[in-house]
Amino acid sequence: MLEGGNVADRVVRVGPTVRKPWLPSSPSVMSLLGYLRARGYDASPTALGRDGRGRQVLGYVPGTMADRMAPMTEDELRRLGGLVRRLHDLTAAYRPDGKSVWEVAIPHEREEILCHNDLAPWNLVRDEEAWTFIDWDGAGPGTRMGDLGYAAHGFVPLHEGGDPERDARRLRALADGYGCDEGQRRELPDAVLRRVRGMYDLLVEGARTGDQPWARLHAEGHADHWGAASRYVARNRKVWSAALVG
Repeated sequence: MLEGGNVADRVVRVGPTVRKPWLPSSPSVMSLLGYLRARGYDASPTALGRDGRGRQVLGYVPGTMADRMAPMTEDELRRLGGLVRRLHDLTAAYRPDGKSVWEVAIPHEREEILCHNDLAPWNLVRDEEAWTFIDWDGAGPGTRMGDLGYAAHGFVPLHEGGDPERDARRLRALADGYGCDEGQRRELPDAVLRRVRGMYDLLVEGARTGDQPWARLHAEGHADHWGAASRYVARNRKVWSAALVG
């Protein structure tokens, strides 16, 4: 049994593989992962199909979850930005066969590319020089800066109690690594706010309707973090905008 996930039911390791529930989006996710690996994107797991119990089968990735490690240095944030940029450039060129089904929990304001949609320290496995993003079940259409902005929340990190000036330098390192142009740099702080506030709203609505797993996560206190983070981002995004384009 593998621990640490908040959404998927019963994720287990079987030898060199991970088995997790098959979802309506799984055929589309498996196809996307196959495409990424075929084009040399090593920061994604290997998709191995479906087992006899009807579960997803993925290659097991050894290493340590980034949320159990020290915060990234600015150089590491630049590397992370480059990994996200490479992912986005590949998905921008992706043309799936047939009709795709995606399960995007927080829809973006428009559709530019296919995004991971949960780029966060709890979904990055680090094994020395090997970095791998896991948990692609929420992949689907979105925006470049929305995906990068969500990553900024977790990796910079942009949390209540932070130092806005220090965060500005670290956010710029992430944007530099991505290679953001001026328009993207101006968009990024507001994109962070939309994704963080969107997560808070999702949890609050889940508590109201009983929709799972959001109701359970709300009961566990997750909305407290996301609500405070959204207020922190709202207060400081002008500081970060100036640092990004200055």
